[in-house]
Amino acid sequence: MVKFFRKIRQNLLSENKFTKYLAYALGEIILVVIGILIALAINNGNQNRIDDKNEQIYLLGLKEEFETSKFKLTELIAVNQRNYIGAKKILEHTATKNESLTETTFSELLYNTFSADIAFNPNNSLLNEMINSGNLKNLSNAELRKQLTNWISTMEDISRQEEELGIQREKVLDLFRTNENSLRTIFKQAGVYDEIGLPKTENDISNLGLLNSTEFENNILMFILTSYATEKAHYNPLMQDLDTILNLIKKEIK
Repeated sequence: MVKFFRKIRQNLLSENKFTKYLAYALGEIILVVIGILIALAINNGNQNRIDDKNEQIYLLGLKEEFETSKFKLTELIAVNQRNYIGAKKILEHTATKNESLTETTFSELLYNTFSADIAFNPNNSLLNEMINSGNLKNLSNAELRKQLTNWISTMEDISRQEEELGIQREKVLDLFRTNENSLRTIFKQAGVYDEIGLPKTENDISNLGLLNSTEFENNILMFILTSYATEKAHYNPLMQDLDTILNLIKKEIK
């Protein structure tokens, strides 16, 4: 083919048809440019298909991660609610000094309220990989990229709040690390002691005296307030962010 075009050019030059030669040369250049553009279009089309396929893989992975995170957050909100509701029941007895509260009921309230630590552990492995590798930019939806970037910074804020909640929880538990009160009594009365096979004892220390302690009451109050703030000011907005991200992801999945 190249020899064919070269022969045409040589014939035009040998016949002194310079004008026709220029027109032909221009036409040949245009054909070459068109060929290059077609090749680029094909290459871009192939690359776009590859990018679209990779984006869909990322979107499906993110959807799975955030659905798991939503399940975890739902469970965590329920645990946090149980904790501060239990603490409010304890506070009712410190306020009324209700002498009808038994050691067993008090121990069960204490165990059910303070045995579970609160920590949100979202599934962010794929998101972190995308951010660290720079692949987050491959998501075509700009709003989704923004929400995912904000999600990481929000996790840092959630972690700080949970740390504060953990401190308030520890302040209550610290009252049972003294000679005046007994974790053993709580474990025995709540049915945990026998379950894990701890050695039995006869003399149990009563913890009911804590109901008359202003320090105990203050610590319970701080725990309730921090737990409530964790839910209303942090977990609930986080759930809204999570739903927003999931909706954006689902709209992009083909």
